Amino acid sequence: MQRIIVLNPKGGSGKTTIASNLAACYAVDGHRPALMDLDPQGSSMRWLRKRPEDVPPIHGIAGFERSGAVTRSWQLRVPNECGVVIVDTPAALDAHGFPEITRGADAVLVPVMPSDIDIHATAKCIADLLLVAKIRRSEQRIGIIANRVRANTLVSQSLMRFLNSLDIPLITTLRDTQNYVRSAEAGVGVYEMPRWQVQQDFEHWKQLLTWLADRRRGQRATRAAPSALDINGASLADAAVAETSLDGAAVAEDSVGSVPVSEASSLDAVAVSEAP
Repeated sequence: MQRIIVLNPKGGSGKTTIASNLAACYAVDGHRPALMDLDPQGSSMRWLRKRPEDVPPIHGIAGFERSGAVTRSWQLRVPNECGVVIVDTPAALDAHGFPEITRGADAVLVPVMPSDIDIHATAKCIADLLLVAKIRRSEQRIGIIANRVRANTLVSQSLMRFLNSLDIPLITTLRDTQNYVRSAEAGVGVYEMPRWQVQQDFEHWKQLLTWLADRRRGQRATRAAPSALDINGASLADAAVAETSLDGAAVAEDSVGSVPVSEASSLDAVAVSEAP
């Protein structure tokens, strides 16, 4: 079973939008997905309750709920028939909780919005994933999603310069569109909306699906995982891999503001810890 974590401690980065839409993508492609909501706000479960009866099913797990009647492991169990589980994590997640929440994850998706505050928060998040959660770049499990980006704006250009400074793949760029608002209100994903209406967005999600399928196939080859996720009709997409190390992020951020001392120290520590 493939386990995908959507994580960024910065609130409002688009974690629920990405988690719910990704679950809808897998459902449409015939893989019964599970959507686990760890956020106390319960936004993913609220979206799931709106879901029409005539669309492919998604198994919901309200991980934010606590019950003394059953064990925690039983409460978070994923049915055997599910081929993939997508985990929507809460905002303000402490870095010390990263190792537990990312343990066993096949992919960790980090959404980032085009703003100075979000860029700084994402730099800290990436550093914590590498230093605290101990996820190595060579594992290629971390991927970045640029979210709600308006093309040809100064802030989007600053975001791209920052992302290109990371030695972490930028998987796809989701545009700023009302399609995500409409799909959330209807309990569906943009992948399930009329193709003529979401053609541009559809291509972005295909890029994400092919990257995830590539990760799954690569992990099967190295550790003989029991079952692979095969995306029908998908061809391997080239992920945009940055050429400079993470400590170069501060250089890219000069156009949107200087990096705070605490974050710069974290980024430097990443470079030192990963030095041969």
